[in-house]
Amino acid sequence: MKNNAIQIKVVLKNSKPPIWRRILVNSSITFEELHYTIQIAMGWGIFHLYEFAVDDYRIGVVNDEMEDYGFGSSDIIDSADIILEEVLAKDYKKIVYEYDFGDGWVHNLEIEKILPLDEKSYYPVCLTGSRNCPPEDCGGIPGFYNLLEIIDNKWHPEYEEMMEWLGGSYDPSEFDLEETNLFLTEIKEIMDEDEDEYEEEDEDEEDEI
Repeated sequence: MKNNAIQIKVVLKNSKPPIWRRILVNSSITFEELHYTIQIAMGWGIFHLYEFAVDDYRIGVVNDEMEDYGFGSSDIIDSADIILEEVLAKDYKKIVYEYDFGDGWVHNLEIEKILPLDEKSYYPVCLTGSRNCPPEDCGGIPGFYNLLEIIDNKWHPEYEEMMEWLGGSYDPSEFDLEETNLFLTEIKEIMDEDEDEYEEEDEDEEDEI
């Protein structure tokens, strides 16, 4: 099967103004790597569990951690075992991606274009985007906009506490395309490091048992 370049628009649901990225990926990308691509492009920290929803199919992490949190993994397709091309072959054009089941960051993914693959180009790549990703663990969309309201008012009673929690600064309009693509060139290394950390955690838990 011939690979193509897939142009996808990723929009954080209920963000106003919209927080979005336009990415270009190889159609042979696994959903696991697509997860990392979205994380890096949006600016998330790769800290939490995730899941893709394609029609009635669920694609995500298949391990004991999912069961421990009560989400169940028996009917989930392993994101490392399915590629984007398999979904596109069934003519699905919209995919939902949820990150962090506590905060519930839902992203709508729209397949915008299917293009010839340029063998000389690097994939994945972020083409453009707008606005900064919310801080991790800020309470989902409601918590995020409450945070913005607080830091926009220096006289707010929670201003200093919130700014300290944010590490001193947060610009909701910031988006650095060049830096984003620099991190995307390191996606394989980031995935390998994440896998090594996960294996170390498993070994520590086994030692405790």
